[in-house]
Amino acid sequence: MTTRTPSAHSAATLCDRVRKYEHHTGTRLGGPGPAKEGQSQAGGESGQRLDQESRAGASALVSVYAQLDFAHETWPAALSRPLTLPTASVSSAPITLTGLSLTTECKVNRDGCSYCACQSGYQWNASVCSHHNPCQTHLQHQPCGCLVFSPVEAGYCQLLPPVPATLSLNSWLQMPGSTLNLTLVTSQETTNLNWFLWRLGSPSPVLLRAGTRVSLTSSPGRAVLSIINISHKWAGEYICCFEAQGFRWELQKVVRVPLQATDVARLPDELSISCATSPGFQLSCCIPSTHLGYTASWSPREGSEASFVRTRDSQCFGLAVQRCPAADTTYTCDLQSPGLTPIRVTVSVTVIQDGDTTCPEEASAVAWNVTKAGHVARAPCPGKRTGTVKRPCGPDGVWGPVQSSCTDTGLLALLRRVWLLRAGQGWPATEVPQILAQLPEQVVAVTSPSDLLALVHTMTVLAKVVADARIQLNYSALEALLNTTDKILDLDSGSLWAPARAQKPSVGSNLLLAVETLARSLCPQDHPFSFVLPNVQQQTQLLGPTSPADYRVSFPTQPPLQAWIPKHSLAPLSHNGTNVSITSLVLQKLDHFLLSNYGQGLGDSLYVTPGLVLVISIMAGDQVFNQGEVIMDFGGTDGSTHCVFWDFDLFQGKGGWSDAGCWVQAASASPTTQCICQHLTAFSILMSGHTVPQNPTLELLSQVGLGASILALLLCLGVYRLVWRFVVRNKVTYLRHVALLNVVLCLLAADTCFLGAPLLPPGPRSPLCLAAAFLCHFLYLATFFWMLAQALMLAHQLLFVFHQLSKHRMLSLMVFLGYLCPMGFAGVTLGLYLPQGQYLGEGACWLDRKGGALYTFVGPVLAIVGVNGLVLTMAVLKLLRPSLSEGPQVEKRQALLGVLKALLILTPIFGLTWGLGLATLLEDISVVPHYLFTVLNASQGVFILLFGCLMDRKVQEALRKRFCRTQPPTSTISLATNEAYIPEHSKGRSEDARKIEVE
Repeated sequence: MTTRTPSAHSAATLCDRVRKYEHHTGTRLGGPGPAKEGQSQAGGESGQRLDQESRAGASALVSVYAQLDFAHETWPAALSRPLTLPTASVSSAPITLTGLSLTTECKVNRDGCSYCACQSGYQWNASVCSHHNPCQTHLQHQPCGCLVFSPVEAGYCQLLPPVPATLSLNSWLQMPGSTLNLTLVTSQETTNLNWFLWRLGSPSPVLLRAGTRVSLTSSPGRAVLSIINISHKWAGEYICCFEAQGFRWELQKVVRVPLQATDVARLPDELSISCATSPGFQLSCCIPSTHLGYTASWSPREGSEASFVRTRDSQCFGLAVQRCPAADTTYTCDLQSPGLTPIRVTVSVTVIQDGDTTCPEEASAVAWNVTKAGHVARAPCPGKRTGTVKRPCGPDGVWGPVQSSCTDTGLLALLRRVWLLRAGQGWPATEVPQILAQLPEQVVAVTSPSDLLALVHTMTVLAKVVADARIQLNYSALEALLNTTDKILDLDSGSLWAPARAQKPSVGSNLLLAVETLARSLCPQDHPFSFVLPNVQQQTQLLGPTSPADYRVSFPTQPPLQAWIPKHSLAPLSHNGTNVSITSLVLQKLDHFLLSNYGQGLGDSLYVTPGLVLVISIMAGDQVFNQGEVIMDFGGTDGSTHCVFWDFDLFQGKGGWSDAGCWVQAASASPTTQCICQHLTAFSILMSGHTVPQNPTLELLSQVGLGASILALLLCLGVYRLVWRFVVRNKVTYLRHVALLNVVLCLLAADTCFLGAPLLPPGPRSPLCLAAAFLCHFLYLATFFWMLAQALMLAHQLLFVFHQLSKHRMLSLMVFLGYLCPMGFAGVTLGLYLPQGQYLGEGACWLDRKGGALYTFVGPVLAIVGVNGLVLTMAVLKLLRPSLSEGPQVEKRQALLGVLKALLILTPIFGLTWGLGLATLLEDISVVPHYLFTVLNASQGVFILLFGCLMDRKVQEALRKRFCRTQPPTSTISLATNEAYIPEHSKGRSEDARKIEVE
């Protein structure tokens, strides 16, 4: 039974110290029993009841609560001696006391609360411990040794049973790169098992959880902690905490990891010294603090004095060389620990002799000593920065550029912290918001590319921690992230971003992925969320579990940016009954820091971006939802646009723009262009870097020119219908006009198709658009190949005067060249590029100018233009040759007139104006070539009507005969068409003086 011994009160109102006793009666039969009725439950379980009737003669552990009050700090001497048992009375004969020991010592504070600490072998049980505060700063892994009780509470520590588990280690000395295994074997059921690591020099232990280095496995009666690729950062005391038999337990093992040569810092690692100016110098090698006792010895040591400096995190072994060596010397620092292989690092000292070429001493942010030519001077980073500054000394004694690897110490410490957090050390839910809160202040410390890389790397690792642990951020943490991102995007592009990209090309892509991951991790309680900064704008909305409506969002950018997700894309998410959060984020300037990498289908062209990236993410519960249709309106854009997204996996992880699953669609209610994508990620648009901005004037000229060309070609066909039998009376004129007639037919059909193509729905899913693109490709190529046939016929007549081909053979060759060749080009292009999705351009029924499809048109056209240009040159030179029957003045005048007419006639008919297309493909070209190209080529049908038809002498004669019924006068030289007609009978003229009739 449980009894309470009356207290012996003194005159003092408050007791200074209280000691509680546990009286043992017989032997212990089991765990403690329930508390006595009326006793405070906070005091714990007070013992077992002894049933004298049913257990007569048995032994049991009975806890009797006795409180003794003392008025002074000094304990009575009687209590310091071994306690004696009281004499059993007759009434208590069935109960015999066999032991008496102290269990708990309490100190009463001024506020009346008791600070009660357990004596050795005793402890507060887990239930009591969970309901009371610890006496001091509570380390969660520590067992309950001291608790705070209110004045109305009472209790005492309980006797600990034998330890119910054993902790074993595969090896107390772990070599770098090996795997550490700690195994806990339990004989009782355990709960709340956790692992901790208390590193040397750390103020408190850190929690170990599953991460990139840490793995935790458990089975009944067994738990294993494994750490792969261990290094000295994992050395320390490992603590396993768990609850069993109603108590909290902790078991410890110390793990030591030897250092490696890469862990040793040499200051400096190379030195040039002039003995005349600096007779002495200082060397040092520093190592991190470790459980292994390392000692260092330098060699050679003649004329030197060793020193040792220890800090909380490191220890340095110095060597002060007081006498300069006579020649170049290599100093060695040997680091030794008992039972381990020594670590040896060297420092090369180059002595500058008389007559050696040197770079002079120079003082700036870093003091550069005199350095021998051909060597590199090294110095530690100034201020609160870590790393080394290097500067080469050229062979001519001129200093080279400074090469710095200095990084802000605070940034590096933050990076190491998040790296260990992802590896498995620490509490992510607590530490991630703390780290995010520090980031805005750390941006101020970014003064070098190394600082920028360290900061972005910190955010990248932090995002991976959030994604792996599925942490939800609160409002203040997300606000700190966006503030940090805004400041990073404002950093100087030339001095920071450009060299950072040179060192790590994927830095922009890494920043985008980190911000995208963190921005969508807002906890549901903080929705809706809206935040606007100059470079960052975010809107987050929480949709209920019921079927959501269309999601729409707009941003006040220039031009305004809008996006919406149709209801049918969100409908599948509502079936799960989870909350759906949609995050829309605009990052301005970031697209300028991304690599100019373009995926398959975009080609190697240079593009420009609008200066922003739109990120849209959907979270269904804690899962990321990547599928769904999103429609975006990026506002007014100039030139040809491509809807793209940033694919983080392209180009071996460096990232690149891709248009897979995205296309351009002309907006029906606005003059802007809309982008449609079938997935969610970071979006933007690409505009051709050398595309002329679209303007109404240029489009109007194109449409008017095509319309006039179609009318002119129809008129040309009408003229041929009237005069055909009058102008094809011989082989030469027949072939010439057949070729010109086919040019007219092909160009008429091509212009009509091209003018009507914008009326068709664009996209690879439209068969009408696909057919229009194929017909335009084939008909325009056929036009040029018939132009080539005319040019080759003229060249043949000029070069082979007396060797003419038959009419049938010439016509067969012209038909083959004019129709079968372009059909082959068009068919191969369709079969080659359509399966790859690179046949049609975005938003137009024409060939895709991003890949190779467009080159199957541009290449043959430019080749034909080049050949036709050569033929034109041959005709001009032929006209310039003197005639024997004419005087010099007549000859000159006739020749110049012939050249002028030939140029006017043959240039449009041979399609030479298409050569201006080369100028329009160049970058940084003015708008003038585009206007000239549009006007001349859209109006090509008008030129063919004027110069190819109406100015033809035979056509004019036929029209006069048909309408005027008069005989026109003859002319000695006429230029009306593109036929070079050489009469079969020279009639007294030599070959060089032959009359050339160019029609």
